[in-house]
Amino acid sequence: MTAPDMTTTAAPPAAEKSPTNWWHRSHPTFAALTGFFAGMLFVTALPGGFAAVLRLLFPYGRAEALFPLVLIALVLPIVLLLKRKTRRFAIFMVIGMVLTALVVLGVASLVLYFMVQYDVR
Repeated sequence: MTAPDMTTTAAPPAAEKSPTNWWHRSHPTFAALTGFFAGMLFVTALPGGFAAVLRLLFPYGRAEALFPLVLIALVLPIVLLLKRKTRRFAIFMVIGMVLTALVVLGVASLVLYFMVQYDVR
């Protein structure tokens, strides 16, 4: 009497049956969307958070002098671009960073222009 062969009758893992498991397999849309929004957050939230932490830890003058160190964070997208496995995510992250910076600078320049143009005293 021999034991039954369990290799052909084994049920697939529960994770494979999940309808939301598609994005765990490097779906291209998921990488693009998360990369783009990560770039947006990288441009907007990272400098603000860094400034807030510096202001909590140091006096105002010292925090102001240390703020340019936030540029060290640009190493992250560069490293992500160099590695083949994260390159697609990094490309969309850089696109999100550039577009966000352009929108912020464009809106700020328009607001400044209109404030100066229509200054009523």
